[in-house]
Amino acid sequence: MTSFDEADTEETVTCLHMTFYHPCQEDKMMFRCLNFCKREQVRADEMAKFGRDPNACRYNLVDTRVSRVQFSVQFYRKLNSSEHCFEIKNLSKKTKLLVGQTELSYLNKIDLPWKCIICFGDYQILAEIQEGESMDYFETHLHLSDKPILQERCLPSLQPIAENGIPSSFFSSQEKSPIEIDENESC
Repeated sequence: MTSFDEADTEETVTCLHMTFYHPCQEDKMMFRCLNFCKREQVRADEMAKFGRDPNACRYNLVDTRVSRVQFSVQFYRKLNSSEHCFEIKNLSKKTKLLVGQTELSYLNKIDLPWKCIICFGDYQILAEIQEGESMDYFETHLHLSDKPILQERCLPSLQPIAENGIPSSFFSSQEKSPIEIDENESC
C-alpha cells in the first residue's frame, strides 16, 4: 500500500455563505467589524449570533438601529439522519425577521432553507448552505454585495408584447400602437 492509500480521507465541512447588503453601507460602515472573504470556523455546539453588542454577538453590526442581539443561527443534525441543517431564530423584540417568505417575531425560529434571503430593517442577507460531513464544527464565509440582493434576484416586470414582437411600451404616446384586425375583415 502506498501512503496515499493509508491516508485518512479529508472530511468536508458545512459552510454557511452569507452575502450582506445595506443601502447606506458606504456612508455608515455598519459592516466594518465583519471579516469578509475569509472562512471562519464555528464549533457545532455554539450559536452564531448577529447583532450590535460585540460582547454577546460573534458577528457585530455597527448600527444603533440593530438590536443588541438581532438573530442567531444554530447548526444541528436531524434526528435519525446524517443531514446537517441550520435553524434561524429572531432574537429582536422590536424588529421582525423575514426569512424567505416567512416572517419571524421575537423568539420564533425555523429551519434555514438551503438558499434564501434574510431581511430586517434595510438589511438584506443572502444565505446559502454548502453541505459537508463534519459534526464538530461548521464554517461561515461572509461576503459584501455592492448591489441590493433583492433587486438582483427579482425577475424583470413582464410587459405584454404585440404579435409583431414589439413591446407596447416601445410606442410613444403620440404614435398609435398596432391594432389587431381579424384576417377575414377587409380594410
